[in-house]
Amino acid sequence: MSSPRSLTDSWSLGPLRVPNRVMLAPLAGIGNWFVRLQAKRYGAGMTVSEMVSSHAIHYRNRRTCEEMLRIDPRERTSGPVAIQLFGEDPEMMRSAASYVAGAGADAIDINMGCPVPKVAKTGAGAALLCDHERALAVAGAAVEGTCSARPRQPVPVTAKLRSGMRAGDERGFELAHRLVAEAGIAGIAFHARPADVQHRGKPDYELVAELARSLPAPVILTGGLERPSQIHEAFAATGVEAVMLARGALGNPWLFTELLHGGEHEPSREEVLQELFWTMDQAAEHLGEDRAARYLRKFYPWYMPRLGLAAPASKALQEELQLAPTLAHARRALEARLAQPAGAL
Repeated sequence: MSSPRSLTDSWSLGPLRVPNRVMLAPLAGIGNWFVRLQAKRYGAGMTVSEMVSSHAIHYRNRRTCEEMLRIDPRERTSGPVAIQLFGEDPEMMRSAASYVAGAGADAIDINMGCPVPKVAKTGAGAALLCDHERALAVAGAAVEGTCSARPRQPVPVTAKLRSGMRAGDERGFELAHRLVAEAGIAGIAFHARPADVQHRGKPDYELVAELARSLPAPVILTGGLERPSQIHEAFAATGVEAVMLARGALGNPWLFTELLHGGEHEPSREEVLQELFWTMDQAAEHLGEDRAARYLRKFYPWYMPRLGLAAPASKALQEELQLAPTLAHARRALEARLAQPAGAL
């Protein structure tokens, strides 16, 4: 009798060997190299970038190619790094996939689930759930592009799907099978909520389990994964190959360690602050001080609940951080709070 699978087990995605079954999901506008590196530092076996426009890559947009496609060498020491692309045009996707594979991505993921109107209205993202022929053409073009760039080192192409557009719609389930059978997709990341609810409601884990049983390729579970006990239960119940953490990992890289090494670790205030300072340092190196000061304003709220401050103090600190004109101002505000006892008003 075989022993039950564990999140610490290694697994295969096409030719890639992934050291464990806990991944960082593609986080739009967030998942740059240092966010991925943070997840790797805490144990993630594989990470996926924020979604990147295939059109921008095709036309060699400087900021896209230099910033959004950057992979830091330290990311590779503990597992593969994938770049997620979005777009509706097969030729653009072929061009972008070829460029990204040539630039050194270990895998490519295609976004076929983003419900944000500015993406879907172009025919990309979740709109591809409604146009399977276009979705297959886009996916097939990506596979062809990677093969042309690295014929001797195959780069697996995956797709990230929603279950459908609205409740009761299972077009994502149907598309997953066609992508593997007809387009050569190596794996499916499946978010079992319909696109129209975005992140609300409970995912349909029974549908995920059915997909994992019926698909001849790895299925990766994503969506609604926030607590260690709940994630372990979902992993066991669905039979998926791996889990992909998204919002549950924002400001909480300790979640990766908890899943892989057991227990639930409540970081101290000092640990939280040191992690936030690390993030600030990387952002400054990546974007420059001025851009980093603005960019990190969306990061601060993710860390605030773990600082152990009373509600009034937490609110005051949050307001100060949102108005901080420089990273130095933000650091001083955080250090001042660190000097106060936990629970201080």
